[in-house]
Amino acid sequence: MMVINNMASSNDQTLRQAIAHHHAGRLAEAERLYRAILVNDPRHPDAHHNLGIVGLQAGRVEEALPHLQAAMEVAPMVVQYWSSLLDGLLMAGRPQVARLLPAWGGIAGLPDDAVKSLENRMKAAGVATERQAEDLCLLGRMFQERNQLDQARTAYRQAIRLRPDYADALANLGCLLMDLHRPEEAEAALRAASRAAPGQVEILWNLALLLLRQGRFAEGWTLYEYRHHPGNRFRSTVPPDLPFPCWRGEALTGKAILVLTEQGLGDTLQFCRYLPILKARGAKAVKLVCAPSLAGLLQTLPGMEAPEDEETTGGAGESHDFWTFLLDIPVHLRTTLATIPADLPYLRTLPERDAAWRGRLPPPGALRVGLTWKGNPDHWNDGNRSLPDLACLASLWSVSGVVFVGLQTGAGAGEAASPPDGQPLLDCGHWIGDCADTASIVARLDLVICVDTAIAHLCGALGKRCWVLLPVIGSDWRWLEERSDSPWYPGVMRLFRQKIPGDWSGVIREVREALAGLARDHCP
Repeated sequence: MMVINNMASSNDQTLRQAIAHHHAGRLAEAERLYRAILVNDPRHPDAHHNLGIVGLQAGRVEEALPHLQAAMEVAPMVVQYWSSLLDGLLMAGRPQVARLLPAWGGIAGLPDDAVKSLENRMKAAGVATERQAEDLCLLGRMFQERNQLDQARTAYRQAIRLRPDYADALANLGCLLMDLHRPEEAEAALRAASRAAPGQVEILWNLALLLLRQGRFAEGWTLYEYRHHPGNRFRSTVPPDLPFPCWRGEALTGKAILVLTEQGLGDTLQFCRYLPILKARGAKAVKLVCAPSLAGLLQTLPGMEAPEDEETTGGAGESHDFWTFLLDIPVHLRTTLATIPADLPYLRTLPERDAAWRGRLPPPGALRVGLTWKGNPDHWNDGNRSLPDLACLASLWSVSGVVFVGLQTGAGAGEAASPPDGQPLLDCGHWIGDCADTASIVARLDLVICVDTAIAHLCGALGKRCWVLLPVIGSDWRWLEERSDSPWYPGVMRLFRQKIPGDWSGVIREVREALAGLARDHCP
């Protein structure tokens, strides 16, 4: 059993101290520090993993297993997490499920009848019904991590057959049915899970995502607040400790409100549209604290104070009457599908950036198309939402009258600098400093084609035509169910959806046909 440190975070120093105690055999002190990390970051996989190892070493096997499984769920590609979980299962006397899992950390290659095989082995070994259900649920989770959805569904249903009130299996089945786009069945499973375990806020959070994806905002927004509840192991935001109250929809006339961003850049770009509404409702000041890369662009929001860098709040706290998370505003404004504030554009480019980019981009003539094929690799669903590489888009180059501009930054940017043969494009990614630069480039293009990442929301906020490629698995709630348009960005957004999990070929074929039609109709 190996104590590891794979993932960097603000808890690095504490983790190093904990590991030093752990290696020295001071398990109690190591455990205390690992638990301290989880208070600050409930999803920290190394802290979960190493805390599980402490449990195994101290003989508290059943206590260790949930931590080992949590590490595997957060970072399923780390082989050591799987190996430690196998050790734990064997120490817990659960060899039936452990033997089904190859030691390299995946389950590819398991026979289709693996679920039945596991059941037969457990019955022959006289394993208790409750333990059988737990092992089937674990097997289902591992199938699901590998996108083997039919096998996962079978395992969950078998676990529920043994324990009809098994909340974990019901919740996992509900999330799986969301990915299979069977919303009615998914809702039934999640509500059954919530009845079985009313205290599990993660179930309510997943129910919120399902309801929002169906456009059922009235209940969905309210439940969405569970994303930062302290009982949610997967929360990414923690309410701040400020000397003034959280805004719960009170009148804002003559009041000052501090707005905190959360999640990714795309969330800020999508929901910053609400800030002028707060101003229009009488707020004397609306101060946004945002990522440094957005601060310049968000100055163009009408009637707003200059945004503030989230890394240094500058002591703004004392002068405000309320604070709120940006994504909590819709619930207090009672936003429905029919009342989404969708006057486009609500962001504009900066004149000085426009001047800087004017001579770098292709002149008018051919259809100018921007491309982004990868998102942030740290995103929980990036393996499904990003394209494997730029070469996947090769067929688009067969459309005549089009010139391509690379907008990719971060992961995948190197491909734009040295594109595959036959896929020439102007690489602008290495020149981009922040979102204001990207906005000035996008404003001079005719179309942007991208995966589900922040640039889609940037295009929408600027009122620029954008085609978004969406996966089956983990399709974000904001794109709703089965729609090819977006009420958040009416008239400018078109959605191209996978039909088969992991298969981008059909999506790109549809995009190519649409691009050919647009190029034919293009008038420079």
